[in-house]
Amino acid sequence: MFSSIGPLEIILIIIVLLVIFGSRRLPSLGRSLGTGMREFKESITGEDKQREQADATGQPALTQAQPDPQPSQPAETAPEQRG
Repeated sequence: MFSSIGPLEIILIIIVLLVIFGSRRLPSLGRSLGTGMREFKESITGEDKQREQADATGQPALTQAQPDPQPSQPAETAPEQRG
């Protein structure tokens, strides 16, 4: 779909945006677009709900568990079978 957009088209889009919005409003538009995308992602993935639940219970938010670098007990190995 977007494979036909090249550098010339991107430059043309940037020029049109500068003419329409001006150089002073573009940073605020980009910031609000980023905030909106972040809120949308959080609503889809449910990260915001996890954060609210953690705040309500007073516990830290859920994080991914880090693997233990050294196992507490060595794993048992199967005896070798020779036939």
